[in-house]
Amino acid sequence: MDKQKIKSKKAIIPLVCIGVLAAGLVLIFAWSAGWLGNRTTTASFLKDIPDSFPAGYRRAHSKGICFEGTFRSTGKLAPFSKATVFSQDSSAVLGRFSIGTVDPFTADNSTRTVSMAMMISSENNQQWRMKLNNHPFFVTHDALGVIRRSDAYKIDSTTGKPNPALVSAFLKDYPEAQNFIDWADKAPWVNSFAVAEYNVINAFYLIDSKGNKHAVRWSMRPHAPFSAWSKEEREHASHDFLFDDLKQRLDKGALYWDLVMTFAEPGDEIENPSKAWPANRRQIVAGVLEIKRVFDQTEGGCRDINFDPTKVPAGIEVSKDPVLTARAGIYAHSYNARVREIGYGKATDAIGKKETSKDK
Repeated sequence: MDKQKIKSKKAIIPLVCIGVLAAGLVLIFAWSAGWLGNRTTTASFLKDIPDSFPAGYRRAHSKGICFEGTFRSTGKLAPFSKATVFSQDSSAVLGRFSIGTVDPFTADNSTRTVSMAMMISSENNQQWRMKLNNHPFFVTHDALGVIRRSDAYKIDSTTGKPNPALVSAFLKDYPEAQNFIDWADKAPWVNSFAVAEYNVINAFYLIDSKGNKHAVRWSMRPHAPFSAWSKEEREHASHDFLFDDLKQRLDKGALYWDLVMTFAEPGDEIENPSKAWPANRRQIVAGVLEIKRVFDQTEGGCRDINFDPTKVPAGIEVSKDPVLTARAGIYAHSYNARVREIGYGKATDAIGKKETSKDK
């Protein structure tokens, strides 16, 4: 074999290796995205979103409104966490109120779920992002249960009701879901974003200056007194009642919530969001959120933020709650999809741009 052939073969070997590596990376990407096999991936949680879904909107809690506010620390949490947000006097907040539906154009009385998401920015340029609902706990102990529940309660076209066998099988595997069902059947509907208490159903750890960990969950507790929506009022409510009410209340003055930290005790389930902690656990008011202004998502702001609850500052650490991990992936999937749609100019409605003949 002459030297020229040897050189040619040596040149080919690196190219083959590169090709094999590239093919492997493609397969890994396809597998992680859920394109290969039957694995449950982040895309699995959004499988029921129709292809005709309006471009540029979130795939969950699609109907919402942005808010700007200020978080003022009480300083009482500084001994338990080295996060700057608990030691400095005030921090800027950008957030979002929403209702728990997929359709961005639905009526406000279509769901009992109201939500608050926000990003608190501290002086050291660190961000604390969170997503809270008015539910006191999660429906299942893991994320797969969400898909199982969705499949079990799908309406059978022949009966107009869910398949009893599928529902029974689901509740057998996820008996804790009955607690959520009972709560949803009995709990009053809130008639205003302003009167709702918003809860982080996942556990986190506060890290103090000595490195000690303190397991916590937190809530945003309103200063406004609770008021419920009666069935009759709800049925006759205007299409955008909750959002109009929020604007009207802010026209009269600022709205306030206390950030209340609840500390776990030995025996409390840290990694099970379907299990509420006892009401007698220690609580500390970490600060007060003041909101003075709301504005439409088309102006940007909260529209362009991924409120991934695992994005926490130094001094706060995520737990190993499997639902928390899944939420991070699902939020990223939704965020990437709508940013891509906006970038390609498809999201004319979501960004406030009216379609013209040229856009069509």
